[in-house]
Amino acid sequence: MPTLCLLFRRPAQRFHSIERVFGQLDDQLGEEFRVEKTFLPYYSSSIFNLLRNILFTRRRSADIFHVTGDVHYAVWGLPRGRTVLTIHDLVFLYRPGGIKRRLFKWLFLDMPVRHCGLITTISEATKKDILANTKCAPDKIVVIPDPVDQRMRYVPAVFDETNPVILFIGSTPNKNLPGVIEALEGVPCTLNIVGKPPPEQVDKLNERKIRFTNRYDLSDEELIAQYIGADLVLFPSTFEGFGLPVVEAQKAGRPVITSDLDPMREVAGGAACLVDPYKPESIREGVLKVIRDKAYREQLVEKGFINAERFSPGDIGSRYSAAYKTLLSCAASQPF
Repeated sequence: MPTLCLLFRRPAQRFHSIERVFGQLDDQLGEEFRVEKTFLPYYSSSIFNLLRNILFTRRRSADIFHVTGDVHYAVWGLPRGRTVLTIHDLVFLYRPGGIKRRLFKWLFLDMPVRHCGLITTISEATKKDILANTKCAPDKIVVIPDPVDQRMRYVPAVFDETNPVILFIGSTPNKNLPGVIEALEGVPCTLNIVGKPPPEQVDKLNERKIRFTNRYDLSDEELIAQYIGADLVLFPSTFEGFGLPVVEAQKAGRPVITSDLDPMREVAGGAACLVDPYKPESIREGVLKVIRDKAYREQLVEKGFINAERFSPGDIGSRYSAAYKTLLSCAASQPF
């Protein structure tokens, strides 16, 4: 049985989404590979630490290596023909320009893309982004979406049309909380924010008299409980690599409102209320439609259950296994 080494960034105090995603695939990958999970020893906080992490990877031994995300530069210490790199998004390219941006692009995109044997990414939108910003051949990139946590479950509940609980995931700028605050002013609801919004946004919530709750640093089970306790999920992000909350909400049987942008539109699979994230009035219209139209709500939930089946760990694990086998086959036919 071939050995698969999954390489992760050094773990922080909180459990990161990348580790959570690949943790869903343990059973599927373990059927065909002897899986070893390795965490880099140093944070990517300096060039010196980057070099130490690269030297660390050079001492690893496996048939296939997979850099699972974030620490793209780690591929430099690994054999080109037997290394897979997953690129979740290119959000780092949207930081301020100048020398720092060019350095980030070279370290985390240009050189890693050239060096690895295969790239996987989680949406067609991110694939297009990679192709637009590199000279990568299209057939070197395989789109494999994120799996939905199978612990996510549907618990029937009566929708509260008078004061619905609206679940909002995230607090980074792309999640679009300012737009949501403007959209929800005067709408009877309770906004449940999972994340830690900055003080100025908390002040705006209070100024607009929007009832809200705030939770962060949640365990997986605690996060699942937030979906179960919600009436609807609002995810009008302006930029994502994938948009997992859309599928998680569908798996939990809750109606979803998300952005009419890829990859959210792609991930939603026709089973979400799509709005313009740049127009608070569009977000507001979507929220009111879901609250007031029972038949529409139920249609979204029904279609959502079907769409979520596309993201089962079994299917996603099989697609990764196929990618690894393709790379092994190519490596076996080429001398190193």
